[in-house]
Amino acid sequence: MQFKQDGDTYIIYVEQDEPIMETLTQFCKDRNIVNGQLSGIGAIKDIDFGAYDLDNKEYVRYQYDGLWELTSYQGNVLLKDGEPFIHAHITISDHNLDMKGGHLFEAKVGAVGEFVLRKIDTDGKREHDPNIGLYCMAFKD
Repeated sequence: MQFKQDGDTYIIYVEQDEPIMETLTQFCKDRNIVNGQLSGIGAIKDIDFGAYDLDNKEYVRYQYDGLWELTSYQGNVLLKDGEPFIHAHITISDHNLDMKGGHLFEAKVGAVGEFVLRKIDTDGKREHDPNIGLYCMAFKD
């Protein structure tokens, strides 16, 4: 992983075969980034992602091997149980330009992983919402 910083903005290059979510989460922990916004593009593999089934309060998960274009990565950073937690969604495309998208659990960089992280100075965190079954955004009054 390589990066450059400009104020509260970081340009992060996650290198080939590095796990995206693990690498970005550790980056946040190492720099005490507890609230932020993430975006990215690249080419990824070994993808574990899914969609939330609200009725059953669980994710339906899918795994994809091979190289996929990461056409969009959008996420945020908030504290969850006192640690920086990244919630991210992706859109990917195969070589026929067929698209898929969902909540990202983890993926490895297949060729390149180019990300922008903007640190945000807020008191946001995640608290469990039993009606939804997820840890959702919560802010102090």
